[in-house]
Amino acid sequence: MATQKMLKFVNVGREMPAKRDAASRARDFSEIYAEFAAEKAAEQASRCSQCGVPYCQSHCPLHNNIPDWLRLTAEGRLQEAYELSQATNTFPEICGRICPQDRLCEGNCVIEQSGHGTVTIGSVEKYITDTAWEEGWVKPIKPHVERPESVGIIGAGPGGLAAADVLRRAGVQVTVYDRYDRAGGLLTYGIPGFKLEKDVVMRRNEQLRLGGVNFVLNCDVGVDLSFDAIRGQHDAVLIATGVYKIREIEAPGVGAKGIVKALDYLTASNRKSFGDEVAEFDSGMLDAKGKRVVVIGGGDTAMDCVRTAIRQGAQSVKCLYRRDKANMPGSQREVQNAEEEGVEFVWLSAPKGFTGGTEVEGVMVQKMRLGEPDATGRQSPEIIEGADYVEEADLVVQALGFEPEDLPGLWGVKELAVTRWGTIKADFRTHATSLPGVYAAGDIVRGASLVVWAIRDGREAADAMLAYLAQPATVAAE
Repeated sequence: MATQKMLKFVNVGREMPAKRDAASRARDFSEIYAEFAAEKAAEQASRCSQCGVPYCQSHCPLHNNIPDWLRLTAEGRLQEAYELSQATNTFPEICGRICPQDRLCEGNCVIEQSGHGTVTIGSVEKYITDTAWEEGWVKPIKPHVERPESVGIIGAGPGGLAAADVLRRAGVQVTVYDRYDRAGGLLTYGIPGFKLEKDVVMRRNEQLRLGGVNFVLNCDVGVDLSFDAIRGQHDAVLIATGVYKIREIEAPGVGAKGIVKALDYLTASNRKSFGDEVAEFDSGMLDAKGKRVVVIGGGDTAMDCVRTAIRQGAQSVKCLYRRDKANMPGSQREVQNAEEEGVEFVWLSAPKGFTGGTEVEGVMVQKMRLGEPDATGRQSPEIIEGADYVEEADLVVQALGFEPEDLPGLWGVKELAVTRWGTIKADFRTHATSLPGVYAAGDIVRGASLVVWAIRDGREAADAMLAYLAQPATVAAE
């Protein structure tokens, strides 16, 4: 009977949820994909081949049990599908929205390799958990037994919140410290609403709060509260700050007014969506309305910036990237969405400097070509001499990626070991740092990466911390 509901990929084609047309979606910050109807979700889930070696699962950083919850969805057993989905993933409704499925689970689907088109795994995952919220299946955490041990988590992004969830379910007392006024990290202030509407993040924050997680917000560790004070208040500490220092361009004119950092730009836009007063936005400095916008970079952050500028009413939006489209590090799905919405991509182009004096008027662009492969196997960009030109711009957004802050220096803990890249040095299995009882997880360890990897790291670190807290006091104190 169950088999009859599966293996439909031969006569049922791949179908995504309806996508709002580019003209209408470019006028607001609402999500661009509609929700699957129950019948359509079941139909698309039924396309899963239930293969013996599920590459979708092995290529998911969380190793989600994708074939089984697809089968349960196809059979109409949605609550069981949700329970199975959230058993390995703290935030399945968020991953279903923002994971680059084309590079992970869907990109490794067996039926995709056979030419039938991948199962729409991400959309079904989103549907399952959104349904769970609507039906009241998502409950606040209620540990079977409360434990006296206390853990402090620095950083309320996906890694820190995933760890908080695991630790609270085990009954540990958890306090999360964050520099912002709302929890969620980049989920709240970095990712625009058209990819992840903010009420989706806020309801998870509220679920954790109702489950006993204590949030200390507007707390800049090293300024408002010392790292040593946090260590003194807790039996163990997890550092999950992420990486927020933007990679800046080193070129003539870079200090001109109108050249801004991607995170500042996105944070201002997201704050406005909450109804906050944002002086830099209200003054026009971080508002793209009526401006010629140039975004420099080719990753997902750059895609968020160009699509945000379109929605703010920019006169024109161009994205400069030093390689070609095939070598874009960002999601190809996001590139397609941006192109549909009116973004112009200027491939094989890099900034040489900026014109305009105190206020930016343009980007001096060097044209590139792809040369010999580098150590990673990617072709290296080479400058084409004599092909420079100026791209006019009123607003330039630097979106070249993120680097770690100097936490040992900022927090006054020189004994906290870091790598030569400035990331925290932590055991790849336990996430333990050089300081006893201190762990680290997410981007602050692995460098700027995906939300799903931060969730995995946070969950793994929480398991290791539970093992540490279970040791005899004399051992744990060493």
